[in-house]
Amino acid sequence: MSTIFAKIIAGEAPADIVYRDAQVTCFRDISPRAPTHILIVPNRAIATVNDLTQDDAALVGHMVLVAQRLAAQEGIAQRGYRLVVNCNPEGGQVVYHLHMHLIGGRPLGGVAREDV
Repeated sequence: MSTIFAKIIAGEAPADIVYRDAQVTCFRDISPRAPTHILIVPNRAIATVNDLTQDDAALVGHMVLVAQRLAAQEGIAQRGYRLVVNCNPEGGQVVYHLHMHLIGGRPLGGVAREDV
């Protein structure tokens, strides 16, 4: 099943893409929760965190390092930011294509807050 993220990666749906390489595509969230809210999405469809395998370890590490680079580019690295990966309905996942949220640019408070 094709998701909106797969369509963005394929160039079939519009997005404000801020970074792309052979492994990931990164674009601004259409409903940002903070001044910086970028989604880091693997170019290969993986539905949830539960679907990752040991073979995906390098991909997940790459996603974190891309988030680090984007945080620096956005000017939020030193002040701080949050990385969020939601999994399944109770975890808040809406699009079933693995993705990481890079959120920052304002104080985010504790992790139990509803601001991610």
